[in-house]
Amino acid sequence: MIRSTFAGFTTAQLGMSASQRALDVTGQNIANINTPGYTRQRLDIASLNMQKGDFYNANSVIKVGFGVEMTGVSQLRDPFLDAQYRSQISKLGTTDAHVAGFEQLATIFDESTMDGVRDAFRSLSSSLSTLSTQAGNKENDTAVRSNMQVLLNLFRDNAVRLHDIREDMQTGFKSTDISDLNGILKNIAELNSTIKSSNILGNPALELQDQRNSLLDELGSYLPINVKYRDHKIAPGQTVDILEVTFTDTTGVKHTLISDGNYGSFDTDVSGLPVTLSLSDAFGNTKQLAGNVKNADGTTSYVEVLGSGTIKGTLDFLNKSGDFDNTDFKGLGYYEKALNSLVDTFAKAFNEANMSITDKDGNVLTNLEAHDLFETTDGSTDFTAFNIKIASGWLNGDYGITISNKTIIDDETGSTANENIMNMIKMLDKSYEFKVDNIKFYTGSFHDCFANIENTLGLDTKSSNTLLTNQISVLNQTSNSRDGVSGVQLDEEGMNLLHYNQSYNAAARLMTTLDEALDKLINGTGVVGR
Repeated sequence: MIRSTFAGFTTAQLGMSASQRALDVTGQNIANINTPGYTRQRLDIASLNMQKGDFYNANSVIKVGFGVEMTGVSQLRDPFLDAQYRSQISKLGTTDAHVAGFEQLATIFDESTMDGVRDAFRSLSSSLSTLSTQAGNKENDTAVRSNMQVLLNLFRDNAVRLHDIREDMQTGFKSTDISDLNGILKNIAELNSTIKSSNILGNPALELQDQRNSLLDELGSYLPINVKYRDHKIAPGQTVDILEVTFTDTTGVKHTLISDGNYGSFDTDVSGLPVTLSLSDAFGNTKQLAGNVKNADGTTSYVEVLGSGTIKGTLDFLNKSGDFDNTDFKGLGYYEKALNSLVDTFAKAFNEANMSITDKDGNVLTNLEAHDLFETTDGSTDFTAFNIKIASGWLNGDYGITISNKTIIDDETGSTANENIMNMIKMLDKSYEFKVDNIKFYTGSFHDCFANIENTLGLDTKSSNTLLTNQISVLNQTSNSRDGVSGVQLDEEGMNLLHYNQSYNAAARLMTTLDEALDKLINGTGVVGR
């Protein structure tokens, strides 16, 4: 087959069209250089050759293509960097949730710049010392009771604030975190359907893909997700990409969050402890991801299989108590239980001290009325920061601090005996074992126990902040690498403008050259004999 004389014009015209469209794409990139989530686009082109092989082809027939074909406009993305970014942002989400929880606790247990529990212990010791010098003075006894009440008020205030933190986090977890997570899943599934329809009609819908990628990044902060694209045949020789988003839990089970237009949803119960979380996947299969499960021996234990993400971090803070429940994180429960242990040990020790009345030979007297300094508001035998109060008998003046454990029958002792008060003063500096469910977490004085809770929180906060800083640094490096591929670089786009402009000029020059050659062929040959 003889090549058409005007085929060269078609080649030049296609070259000019491709260069012009490439300039349009470059202009689109430059216009969106500051658009959040925008992915750099490029014109996809391929060499065009519509000639087929010929059995009678001669060596002198040289096959030449017909120019360039524009096959579409695509985005420049690196799937590996996307996966790496989403994996890292999931880890960052866990640590960020931990840090946010510790920052709320710091307002309760950080007393470095304010008067609080530690100062109340010092005031109590001072009032007991004053009482010891004037044994039997009711005014001094009242002063001790007032300082005790201040201490109990601080304990209760801390307990109320811990309770408020728990309620606020539980409410936010259900109404904000889980609601937003389900909304993201729904939006991605809807975008999938819209993008699929656009692709079938020949529109790549790149801007919608940008929206979807931004949502996938946001979803990755909640859960450790895996994103996969598979080809779906819609007609002979025509396929479209179908997006699937999965989540693999720590036991190795894969859950499908999104498949094409189908999507799953999460549900949580925050009415009790622990806070539970369950997933109904894109195919309707339901599994509990966090909460108590029954063991073979009839006991229950806490199970959480999320791996990483903001959801895991929040559940860690709400549900885990570190050594007290054999978990790997000291959450809100650890500090609640540690504070209650301090209160319970303190109350029982002082109640026992105020009832230790002996005769002159050291024998404990029996059939005496209880002179408890503290009692519970709910009638339970265990004291907590919530239920502790001054005993009614002491508050009403029926009895006071037992001055001496010999005063009752030892006339020689007289009103100056004060060994029981001195004992109470020593108790404030005495070492006790503080336990939660028979698990010892500290040995020392009451004052030092509260300081230990502060120090533990400080160490946990510092550790989490250090980890968060490192993870942010790694995430920024990954983000920069991804932006190097997907982001718009002004210098590079400027070079593209010059490049495609020169290509356009060259294609136009080709057309001019072909026109001159054809003009010569038509008008400048065959003139002999005219």
